[in-house]
Amino acid sequence: ILADEPTGNLDSKSGTEIMEIFDILYRAGNTIILVTHEDYIASHANRTIRLFDGKIQEDISTTA
Repeated sequence: ILADEPTGNLDSKSGTEIMEIFDILYRAGNTIILVTHEDYIASHANRTIRLFDGKIQEDISTTA
C-alpha cells in the first residue's frame, strides 16, 4: 500500500482511525509505504527514512 499524506487533511480522530486500519493491514501481512510530515504519524512506523532536499538524511529501523 502506498499512502501519500493519508492523514494530512483529517481531524485527529479520523487520522487515528486511518492509522488503526493501517496497523490491521500490516499485521495481516501487507507492506505499507507512507509519506508524512507529521512526527506522530511517523512514530507508528517500523522503519523511517527521512529525506532532505531529495537525499536520505536518516534511515532508522525500530524492529529487531
